[in-house]
Amino acid sequence: MKALIPKQHGAWAMLLIPFCLGIVKGGAVLWHIPLFLGWLFLYLAVYPVTLALKKKQINAYQKWIFYYSVPACSFLLAAVIHKPSFIWLAFSLLPLFLIHVYYARRKNERALLNDFAGVFFFCAGGFASCWLGTETLDGWAWFIFAQSSLFFIGSSFYVKSVIREKNNRGFAYWSWGYHLLLPLLSAAFGAGWAVLAFIPSSLRAWFFHGKKWPVQTIGILEIVNACVFFAIMCIWLTR
Repeated sequence: MKALIPKQHGAWAMLLIPFCLGIVKGGAVLWHIPLFLGWLFLYLAVYPVTLALKKKQINAYQKWIFYYSVPACSFLLAAVIHKPSFIWLAFSLLPLFLIHVYYARRKNERALLNDFAGVFFFCAGGFASCWLGTETLDGWAWFIFAQSSLFFIGSSFYVKSVIREKNNRGFAYWSWGYHLLLPLLSAAFGAGWAVLAFIPSSLRAWFFHGKKWPVQTIGILEIVNACVFFAIMCIWLTR
């Protein structure tokens, strides 16, 4: 039986990078294991839910929804029992999930607003992992959430501008404008010299647009860019 795995490769970076940044700053604890496993299975569960809503064929995907949602709920419940305050974080993520449900039912899950909702949802993993490690909700959890969100929103703009919206000049201007402001927005949230983590994003948005590269090449470059972001942020967080 072949596992039903999400095909959006960029989402894996959004799943892992913010969460790992939270561990880097907050410190690793054993409770990160159930939190991450719950976060991972929750991500896996959203994929068959999306397909079921989009194709309106719940029976075709219900076993995968069950296989993924049961461990997701179990591991996340263990994390909530350890830190009951996490329940408020779960409630705050519910509107983002409902946005995804709305666009999935309309078969328009590639909508930009849905991308933004997904970014905020995934980056909340960094917020939670930092909070768990430090055992207190301080500015660092918000910092990791903000910086990660800024970075992956930029990725959403760029990828759309060179693939789905490659012939839309107006969308290209939105992407260029955002990436022009990106280092300034990062600095406004207190990044200091860590704004260097966003410079490659801005440069590739300005100079790589219009290149007739295959989707695989674009994806590889995004992975490299994400690794650069992660490395610089790790140095900043551990300085």
